[in-house]
Amino acid sequence: MSQKSLIMLGLIVGSTIGGYIPILLGASFLSYWSLFGNAAGGLLGIYAAYKLTT
Repeated sequence: MSQKSLIMLGLIVGSTIGGYIPILLGASFLSYWSLFGNAAGGLLGIYAAYKLTT
């Protein structure tokens, strides 16, 4: 796999996990916490995938 596709995979996995954690803690699917978790998880996923590929 290329570096670009691994970073995209990190974005997808990170944002999915980051958006789902507030749901487990009792927030609704479209709450601000869920959207914030989605964005934070996506950024962390991109960062982790970038560090793993370089």
